[in-house]
Amino acid sequence: MIKSLKSAVVALTLATAGSSVAVAQTNLTFHTAGSGTPVALTATALVEYAAERGIANIQVSEGKVATNYLKDLAEGKIDLANGPFILPFLMSKGAGPYAKMGKETGAELSKNIQLLYPHTLAVFTMYAYNAKGISGWDDLKGRKILNGPPRGAATSNSRALAQFFGGAKHGEDYESVTVNWNRASSAIVDGTADAAVLTVHFPGPRETRNSAAGSMTMWSMPKAKFESDPAKKLLNKPGSVAYLAPVSFIQEKMGSNWTIKSEDGTFRGMAVTGGDFVNKSMDAELAYQLTKAHIENVDAIKAIAPFMETLNHGVIDPKVAGLCGPNPVKFHPGAVRAWEEAGHSIPDCAKP
Repeated sequence: MIKSLKSAVVALTLATAGSSVAVAQTNLTFHTAGSGTPVALTATALVEYAAERGIANIQVSEGKVATNYLKDLAEGKIDLANGPFILPFLMSKGAGPYAKMGKETGAELSKNIQLLYPHTLAVFTMYAYNAKGISGWDDLKGRKILNGPPRGAATSNSRALAQFFGGAKHGEDYESVTVNWNRASSAIVDGTADAAVLTVHFPGPRETRNSAAGSMTMWSMPKAKFESDPAKKLLNKPGSVAYLAPVSFIQEKMGSNWTIKSEDGTFRGMAVTGGDFVNKSMDAELAYQLTKAHIENVDAIKAIAPFMETLNHGVIDPKVAGLCGPNPVKFHPGAVRAWEEAGHSIPDCAKP
């Protein structure tokens, strides 16, 4: 399925005269992250379904930086993009990577980003090789912990979670290991880090490579702390939500090289939420047709890769999708029509 989706991207991008794929009159540009990532797979799926239905010819550019291309989307330079909700939030505040544009400009630009459909991007948890002898979240002190890349939201989240659930502060209680994403897998395999507090997929390429080198354990976040009032604030800040799933479901996805540990039958983590976005100027009928194509192919999207089934495609419950509250992103009017026609109820706080 992945191979066929990538083929569809190439066919659409080249738009060759002899192609068997029906190319529609409307041409759209879609920027997304690296090939094989959940957001890239979701994007290429839309390419295929839009072509099959004669909705649009979507040209996807993969391997882009979300911070940059969401600004391009807000400015109307591209038609579609996907990524985490935290970035439109930061843009609306003129903060973080958007500090240079200022609060007023950022607030206005962020209003141009509207949602077609949400989905989970990844889930923060803790994992390590069994050979390291780590007993859980309360055993981080004195260890070398992989927190993510040298800078960015992922690393900040990782350190906050290690401190809250493990009582360990980076630089004081443990050695913080930071490497670029393309080295994250090797940092675990070669022992640069003893454990990772990091985003995962169930299972993604990184987790599969790691477990091929030895048996591993993944720990659910401790229930008592997870359900506390401070945790609700930490886990449900802009761009994230509390993530719950049956341990048996996660265990089945991860396979026999992994042990999933929890006090009960529930796995608890922190999900990074986001979705596929368009500029608010997109024609309502076009946004409707694109969203409808996604909704009617959710089962096929879940089957693209093993981890896609765990990423809540087709779910618009605000508590799962991370909608409303401090999240400034609203649905596009055309998307609202598609979701409501499909029998879903969109909360008023997520409507434009």
